[in-house]
Amino acid sequence: MTDAGSAAGLPDVIRLGTRRSALAMAQSGMVARDLEAVTGRRVELVQIVSEGDTTRASLASLGGTGVFATRLREALLAGECDLLVHSLKDLPTAPAPGLVIAATPRRADARDVIITRDGTRLEDLPAGSRVGTGSPRRIAQVRAANPGVEIHDLRGNVDSRMARVRDGELDAIVLAAAGLSRLGADIDLHVEPRDLVAWPTAAGQGVLAVETRADAAPALLEALRRLDDPVTRYAQEVERTILAGIEAGCHAPVGVHAFLDGDRMRVRADVLGADPAQTVATDEDVLIGTISAAGAEGYSRDSGSADGDAPGATPRASDIGHEIARRLLAAGASELISGPSTL
Repeated sequence: MTDAGSAAGLPDVIRLGTRRSALAMAQSGMVARDLEAVTGRRVELVQIVSEGDTTRASLASLGGTGVFATRLREALLAGECDLLVHSLKDLPTAPAPGLVIAATPRRADARDVIITRDGTRLEDLPAGSRVGTGSPRRIAQVRAANPGVEIHDLRGNVDSRMARVRDGELDAIVLAAAGLSRLGADIDLHVEPRDLVAWPTAAGQGVLAVETRADAAPALLEALRRLDDPVTRYAQEVERTILAGIEAGCHAPVGVHAFLDGDRMRVRADVLGADPAQTVATDEDVLIGTISAAGAEGYSRDSGSADGDAPGATPRASDIGHEIARRLLAAGASELISGPSTL
């Protein structure tokens, strides 16, 4: 629902920059519709092509998934668009100068799923089965679940990835449940969701990040804040603080998920080794109190604001994340991080 005050100071057309992939367009379209409802303004999708969209090289060789964000952010800073929508898991944890994550809408399903032709569980795939994924975290998790399978690099859109299973080129692939849901994909293959406690996913997986310039019009910043979900913001800040605290890039073999339930939070974090016996893991239960919209303000490292400014922010999300990161490092996590420390 819009009001005259929230719409004042906004352009007639708000430009939302997005990658041109089907998933990026679907995610951006979701935010665009919500922003139109809040502002009463039309939101136009502006397609921006990144290096990651035009090369077939593996993500690891390109320096990780942050390659998708660089060109988008350049376009935002250059004034080619007014805001961006990212998959938060793809963003570096370090703040981007001049930019702010103004909203993290309610999180979608954060689980990974295994896609197969016949519903065979990952653990039951016969030796030599071909499993597709390009993520070091997923590679380590797949090998821990079934050491006998062969890992094959996986690029392309969701349809082309699933086609490699359907056509028999691969026996299984690993995808994010959130992407499948947002695409509304009609899946004629078997989907096996993985439990987040046993198989924690990337920090911020399932979360969309709505980014704009730090000097954006106050009316736009206020409109975007109305899309923010405080519980999602708190959880992702804990996860991303852990990732930053152990100096791991978003492409490192780290799985972390914060489960919020009332006034408590459970955090599962795994720093995965090539040998499953090397994995450093922690499973924490923390009393956090009630999270309100006011109490969530200031939590995000991406906003550049001080956590101490957040009313009722005790304990702070960043404090929890730093403490868990400290424990992981004390247990030897730094020796297992093979990915780049920054993206």
